[in-house]
Amino acid sequence: MQVELTELPGVVVLTPRRFGDARGWFSETFSARAMAEAGLEADFVQDNHSFSAAQGTVRGLHFQRPPHAQTKLVRCTRGAIRDVAVDIRRGSPTWGKWVAVDLSADNGRQLLVPEGFLHGFATLTPDVEVQYKCTDFYAPETEGAVRWDDPDLAIDWGLSAPPQLSAKDAVAPALADLDSPFVWGGA
Repeated sequence: MQVELTELPGVVVLTPRRFGDARGWFSETFSARAMAEAGLEADFVQDNHSFSAAQGTVRGLHFQRPPHAQTKLVRCTRGAIRDVAVDIRRGSPTWGKWVAVDLSADNGRQLLVPEGFLHGFATLTPDVEVQYKCTDFYAPETEGAVRWDDPDLAIDWGLSAPPQLSAKDAVAPALADLDSPFVWGGA
């Protein structure tokens, strides 16, 4: 597995090897052993799968508060997305900074988004499927969100038209209004 660090410590791009022949290809998309060898510890307990019909759909920016904070390992299994992580750890030197990585069924790349980061994605093609592993179960009472188009973040979502949003994402608060439950360097 190829491991690529990003400018946000802890946010990592993982690209599993593909073994191909005339029939197609095979890839081991997750290995606890390979993660541990790369120094990445995550005890995944839930897998999620989303489908977005329209190109230009934005899902995010989301997080779950402790005690149900989640690390996510995200991959796109159909179509293509721009996957985004934003640091919301109070006191972090990269507070409010973001990284965007294009994930697709073709490139096989995955993004590891640790606790303490917002996560979201925009669909770059129609009929997109995204699958991701989480280190804690979905707990709606701990959900939080920040506006996808917060001008203080100025995220490049790769969109050419206004996005399709959920009602909840359309009214998410600004980063400046977030009382983040995450602290850089621990507790």
